Amino acid sequence: MKKIGFLSFGHWSEHPAYQTQTAGDTLLQSIDLAVAAEEIGLDGAYFRVHHFARQLASPFPLLSAIGAKTSKIEIGTGVIDMRYENPLYMVEDAGAADLISGGRLQLGISRGSPEQVIDGWRYFGYEPKQGETDAEMGRRKALEFLDKLKGEGFAQPNPYPMFPNPPGLLQLEPHSEGLQERIWWGAGSNATAIWAAENGMYLQSSTLKDDESGKPFHIQQAEQIRLYKEAWKAAGHQRAPRVSVSRSIFALVTDHDRYYFGQQGKSADTFGHIEANKRAVFGRSYAAEPDELIKQLAQDEAIREADTLLLTIPNTLGVDYNVHVLSAILEHVAPALGWR
Repeated sequence: MKKIGFLSFGHWSEHPAYQTQTAGDTLLQSIDLAVAAEEIGLDGAYFRVHHFARQLASPFPLLSAIGAKTSKIEIGTGVIDMRYENPLYMVEDAGAADLISGGRLQLGISRGSPEQVIDGWRYFGYEPKQGETDAEMGRRKALEFLDKLKGEGFAQPNPYPMFPNPPGLLQLEPHSEGLQERIWWGAGSNATAIWAAENGMYLQSSTLKDDESGKPFHIQQAEQIRLYKEAWKAAGHQRAPRVSVSRSIFALVTDHDRYYFGQQGKSADTFGHIEANKRAVFGRSYAAEPDELIKQLAQDEAIREADTLLLTIPNTLGVDYNVHVLSAILEHVAPALGWR
């Protein structure tokens, strides 16, 4: 068995073929899709977070709205760029959203990836410390976020408060018990996957990672996952680790499917650079008739290593078509692979 969720980039544009013409369209359709996904038996609704782009940005209002309209589905991000965040304010936002959902948040965070603007976090008022890189700043903020999620007091109370204080140092409120154990780290390298395990975070691994061996993407990603699991065990955590991988997977069962995604079945891994001096490998997409798709996916080592699979979706094509895309995987592909 494997948990299966969707991952939406939350695009919108005035393109005539898009069902998401505005930010409002994307936000409202994201809620509707999460509700529909729960109804068809999907396990998770996850959303990308990007700034300075016509994509979903501030996640907590959306996660809260979904939490209020659903009852079972996991609700998460993949990922929040910690370079842009105030960790303490984020603890309050996350705590509120988790309580609204009844404890279903699965928050993916990371140091972030190249964005639409140069050093966009500077516009948000953040600067690395002396001698610190922006990636190190993101990891430092992540650890502060994790620490404050524990719900332990740290702030000196005012001796003359407006309202009576509980005894001792004060913590951030609202506190949601257990959320600290549902934080995921989006790791682009083997080293950061190990770091995530050592710090008690679950692992999110996408369709992009540092090229560390020249091997096919799914093999490199499987190796990353195994290193993560070894580090988790060595750290002595008492709970089981979780690992998600994301994939673009389309079962071609209608003419619309073949029109939209038929050519993606011919894709292959690609190697290139998204940052200077850092070679990356981009994983292939999968698109084929169900029988052929099952054979291809059975060979993906990283999917086998993961307990959670996030299906990237074409959100601009609207709620109904995306429900069809997800239903096709659940009906025609998942049972044969033992995912259901």
